Amino acid sequence: MSRYLKAGERIVNTEALHGGITAEMRRLTIGTRDGGTRDLVLRTFVDPFFAEHAEDLLNREAGVLTLLTGTGVVAPGPVAVDPTAAHCEYPSLLMTHLAGRTVLDEEGLQARVPLLARQLVAIHTLRPAERPREYEAWTTADAVVHPDGADAAAWAAAIDVIRKPAPSYEGRFLHRDFHPGNVLFDVPPPSLAGPRITGVVDWVQTSWGPADLDVAHCSTNLALLHGPAWRLRFAEAYEEAGGVLAAAASERLYWRLLDALAFAGGAQWVARPWREAGRTELTTRAVEERLDAYVTALMDALG
Repeated sequence: MSRYLKAGERIVNTEALHGGITAEMRRLTIGTRDGGTRDLVLRTFVDPFFAEHAEDLLNREAGVLTLLTGTGVVAPGPVAVDPTAAHCEYPSLLMTHLAGRTVLDEEGLQARVPLLARQLVAIHTLRPAERPREYEAWTTADAVVHPDGADAAAWAAAIDVIRKPAPSYEGRFLHRDFHPGNVLFDVPPPSLAGPRITGVVDWVQTSWGPADLDVAHCSTNLALLHGPAWRLRFAEAYEEAGGVLAAAASERLYWRLLDALAFAGGAQWVARPWREAGRTELTTRAVEERLDAYVTALMDALG
């Protein structure tokens, strides 16, 4: 690690950052020659499954972070990447540290949702010289197993929706994992200015695909974090911010369900970092119940 620091610098402190699902994140405090400090962030793939795929994942993210430099979309800057663990114990990416913090609280959500929507519109307007890879679906109709106690009829109908061919779409630059846990905010006291976004992190899954898919992913996360009543608000805010979604309701439903059904069987993975962030009421079971309510609400909207 020291080879990537400036002359006379050294690591003086490390702090685990909570919220990651696939990787371990640490903030490294670097002591500088003039007696000051600066921070860097280290992403490390420790889990054997993700470590096996780390070379592609880390090289891709480092490339995306380089591409985002100077675009107006604030993201970490790449410092160094060791995708095969040639120099580190595990495959790792070292990047700059952004100010701000993730905010998953119920309080202030009404003010944050439009900011999230405007940020996503800005991401979708990017037109890089070289497109990222085409998006990958995170589930298939045959792979979905509904949670215990779920509305089996609603889930069967939902699975039938994503069994159909994907609708045609106009491609956009996708973050692909855009949700409140990957957006940093500066939240001043209520008596001062409102919240503002200071950056967007976790660009491992960046790809090219329909704007609806990014909107669907954030909508699912909002429904699980704050209740299914939020299922429509984010899409509305996205369009209010100038974003364009599929014209047909059936196409919007396809992308929403393609994302939501991918959470089936994985509620424990998203619930854990949310509890670590202070949302202790979001047990695996609670998240499964909200997912069932969300999928059921999407299907009820058809009729």
